[in-house]
Amino acid sequence: MLILGLDTATRATVAALVRVGDGDHGALELEARDDPPPGSRPQHATRLLGLAAEVLDHARLGWEAVDRIAVGIGPGTFTGLRIGVASARALARARDVELVGVSTLQSVALNAAPTAARQDAEAVLAVLDARRGEAFVAGWPTERTGAPAAELISPRACGPEALADVMGGRSTAPQWRSFFERLSTRLARVRDRRISLTRRQSQAAREALPQGMYARPT
Repeated sequence: MLILGLDTATRATVAALVRVGDGDHGALELEARDDPPPGSRPQHATRLLGLAAEVLDHARLGWEAVDRIAVGIGPGTFTGLRIGVASARALARARDVELVGVSTLQSVALNAAPTAARQDAEAVLAVLDARRGEAFVAGWPTERTGAPAAELISPRACGPEALADVMGGRSTAPQWRSFFERLSTRLARVRDRRISLTRRQSQAAREALPQGMYARPT
């Protein structure tokens, strides 16, 4: 299966091409991205489709080879998410292929999971800048980072004090209190502006596009 991944949840504009579960062809992981310099505006609208075409050209494949389109659904900025989701929907309809949504925080956590496992960390905490002095956060146990139902911390926007409360075991969810008391110093922390839709993230794109998105105005 050939998956075209698109992500515009952060300032970066990213397109990736991944082949998964296909024994008749070799592995394939390609990525093209645009990272605007500090102080400049993201170029999601003008760069996204060009980057998608770039990874296809690099693989010497046409649009007809794409079996599935995966799009980052946040959390992130409203404008970026709108551009990414609208573009992905238009491409999926035009090519008559499946469209699935991928959590941006889960994508970050999936990228960090192998490193967390090597460091014997029992959990992965994904953190993204939400502006206004807050962060988007979510956490998973390392061995089940790809399972949304296994969330230790559900996706949320919170300030540093609120995040420290959850990680320090003072959460209102008693079932996680002892967990965070033991592991607050062992969590694999990730603060990543460079979102990458790689093979692990594409494997997480299994369900229909969720109805809700976490967004923060640009």
